[in-house]
Amino acid sequence: MFGRFERMVALRYLRARRGERFVSVIAGFSLVGIALGVATLIIVMAVMSGFKDDLLARILGLNGDLAVYSGSSSGLPDYGDVAARIGELPGVVSATPIVEGQVLLTANGASNGGLVRGIAQADLEHLPSIANNIRAGSLADFKGDDVIAVGIALAQRMGLEIGSRLTLVSPNGAVTAFGTIPRVKAYRVVAIFQAGMNEYDSTFTFLPIGAAQIYFQKEGVATQIEVMVKDPSHVREISQAIRQALADLPIRVIDWTESNDSFFAAVTVEQNVMFLILTLIIIVAAFNVISSLIMMVKDKTADIAVLRTLGAGRGAIMRIFLMCGASVGITGTIAGTILGIVFCWYIESIRQALQALTGTKLFDPEVYYLEHLPAKLETGNVVQVVLMALVLSLLATLYPSWRAARTDPVEALRHE
Repeated sequence: MFGRFERMVALRYLRARRGERFVSVIAGFSLVGIALGVATLIIVMAVMSGFKDDLLARILGLNGDLAVYSGSSSGLPDYGDVAARIGELPGVVSATPIVEGQVLLTANGASNGGLVRGIAQADLEHLPSIANNIRAGSLADFKGDDVIAVGIALAQRMGLEIGSRLTLVSPNGAVTAFGTIPRVKAYRVVAIFQAGMNEYDSTFTFLPIGAAQIYFQKEGVATQIEVMVKDPSHVREISQAIRQALADLPIRVIDWTESNDSFFAAVTVEQNVMFLILTLIIIVAAFNVISSLIMMVKDKTADIAVLRTLGAGRGAIMRIFLMCGASVGITGTIAGTILGIVFCWYIESIRQALQALTGTKLFDPEVYYLEHLPAKLETGNVVQVVLMALVLSLLATLYPSWRAARTDPVEALRHE
């Protein structure tokens, strides 16, 4: 496509000579602008993808991919049989009976709203987000009617340690002639976990399912059955299979796409908006490419006229300046891609270094839910950014190259 003569001339024009430094500086800024734009887009897209996937993994790791509820407020009486029937379905990994309720947590003069989940010891030990993140105590002691497991943020906020007593207060107590008396019971902390999501670590607590049934007056029933599946992306099909398998029971099935749909839709919209906004960086750099090429064409008018006189066609002239502009765009895109990928590889180390240097929290878990800065490089996103940068860069070279090719050698030499 490009001949040796054209490549040689383009390379010569890209080398700044005395009196042409200004054009070279503008071209350099254009290259840096494209590189920074590409790198920023790759980093932002990777962080948004990592944030979405990490958040989804943590939410589903603790809540399950879908939940089966009773059609009545009394709960699921034969929850063991129901869980066994669900567990036999294809694609289902586990079905865990849960007794759940909201309470007021009090200890050491502090109080906090919380969510109590009653779960069997064996089921809790098979919950990776909890069992693999025990920071104090042991799940081996998670048995009996007076033990509880709490999140690390809640333990720090209320000054709890292993062996401390945490009091649960529920407004749904016994009804007497003087009104409803709240249920109050103290439990001994036997395990402190860190699920990695501040909302869970500060509000979630776990009781043995028998103790939770006694406390919430749900003897012999479960409030829900949480189901883990092999592939969360096919949860809709499994939800339908559960409805068909339990057609004889009054149940409700709610999967993660329904319970968290608005949240993840907002994250997706934010990701798309950030992509559009940051694309402006590359567009601005592309305009710099246009400016530098137009100035180069202006400075090389006499050279263009001489080349035309020696027999170079308009196509050859246009290809020379296309190569000049394309080299800036391609080099900037490659540099930006490498910079973006390397930054994503070490983004958490960079965050920690900046945090130690500034002495401030750059990624507060209470605001962003997660305790680290995730980044997931997706090949599709990187290719999309690279292709967009290359196309914009090449489009930016068309007009200046066309103007150069349209230069009349007679008129150009007349003014020299």
